[in-house]
Amino acid sequence: MTNNSRHKKLIYTISIIFGFLIIAIIFFLSNNNLIAAIALFVIPFPILFVYKIFADPKIGFISVLYANYFSVGLSRYVPAPTGLAVDGLLVLTFTALIFFQFNKKVDWKNAKQSYTFFVIIWFLMTLLQLINPETLSREAWFYAMRGYALYIVLTVPLVYLIFNKPKDLDYFIILCGWFTILAVMKGIGQKFIGLDNWEKVWLNDPGNRATHILFGQLRTFSFFSDAGTYGSSMGYFGVVYIILAINEKIKQRKYFFYLIGVGALFAMIISGTRSAIAVPLVGFGAYTILSKKFKSLILVGSILFVVFFLLKYTYVAQGNYEVRRMRSAFTENNPSMNVRKENRKMFGEYLKTRPFGGGVGSAGNWGMRFTPGTFLAETATDGWYIQIWAEQGVVGLTFYLIMIFYIVFKSSFLIFFKLKNPENTSKAIAFTCGMYGLMVSSYSASSLGQMPNTIIVFVAASLISLMPKWETEELAKKT
Repeated sequence: MTNNSRHKKLIYTISIIFGFLIIAIIFFLSNNNLIAAIALFVIPFPILFVYKIFADPKIGFISVLYANYFSVGLSRYVPAPTGLAVDGLLVLTFTALIFFQFNKKVDWKNAKQSYTFFVIIWFLMTLLQLINPETLSREAWFYAMRGYALYIVLTVPLVYLIFNKPKDLDYFIILCGWFTILAVMKGIGQKFIGLDNWEKVWLNDPGNRATHILFGQLRTFSFFSDAGTYGSSMGYFGVVYIILAINEKIKQRKYFFYLIGVGALFAMIISGTRSAIAVPLVGFGAYTILSKKFKSLILVGSILFVVFFLLKYTYVAQGNYEVRRMRSAFTENNPSMNVRKENRKMFGEYLKTRPFGGGVGSAGNWGMRFTPGTFLAETATDGWYIQIWAEQGVVGLTFYLIMIFYIVFKSSFLIFFKLKNPENTSKAIAFTCGMYGLMVSSYSASSLGQMPNTIIVFVAASLISLMPKWETEELAKKT
């Protein structure tokens, strides 16, 4: 059977199905059964969506990027576990890719990369936490391990298999740009217009209110899980898009990137997240080195020094709440910092005899939900690395740090010694500098461990690792 005849047969079959659906909808409406009619009207759309993913798995991967950014915020409006949309779409995309093999050969060897091996080992280490004798709740493990390891062990191979072209990176940049604009607008709306009814309900929860209303001031959270994640994510995108703008030659795109970057940094400020200030400071600091330009070193370095000096050693703009909040991150005699130091001492004592930690899901929010009253659940981790240390011990933390340092150092190595195309180099610098910032801020916040940061960082790093191959292929075409 030819492709044309197959296509005609498919169209014919779909037409018959839709015809029966229309007849059924009319029947139920005529019998005043509105719920059944609406259900029949809605059913074809998810079926068609699944069909499109199986026809082109890249659609599924792009859907993952959407779900990764918006599903958590959507949970405030929809009484359903929308966060599981990411899991479902990742699994569905992988399944579609396996079936796609029957129509078009999939080169599975493309996924044979060092990053893939790292994330597989990390996933297996997280999986083995199920038999950790310290683990008190298998249900908590299930929820926590998704952000820990499941997302990245599925995402990284998918990048290498179906989202692996220069045009995919360009699409990724534009898509994240529009996502960031929406996040900035939502945060500004919360700050200057107010919260909607669903957000007020979420904020009325005692735990959320205690962390998002400080001294009578709202810490904006946009459609993210919390203000801390919002602030760190906006700091990351502020770094990425300002660096992209600096090196962009097309004027319209340059202005677009500047708009995104400046807006993201403003959103970071109004989030009231102190640890997020490390993202632009470290990110732009890394840029002065990775750019290999003396002018950038002097100019950007001078700006960073001035910002640091004003926040650390002066009281300029002290009347502004956001400035006071950021300045407190540089205050040595900080009650909050002292509490964190004491908590880390307690973790150190607790983990001396637990090299594999207290079990994934035993600390933080999942610990409070599933094992309340335990030491790890009741003691604030206040940092992504501290949480990994608490839950997976020194063994897990050591491997995780090796993995992320390998990723960021490999990206830096490619920038310094391998990449020749200025366009590729500027994109690699932008995302690598953003990751440096998130790595540092993760010491006192969950920057690298929260949606959407986790998936976005690993997608960007995987695409950077493909750049030498792109340049080799481009050179081969010219010769």
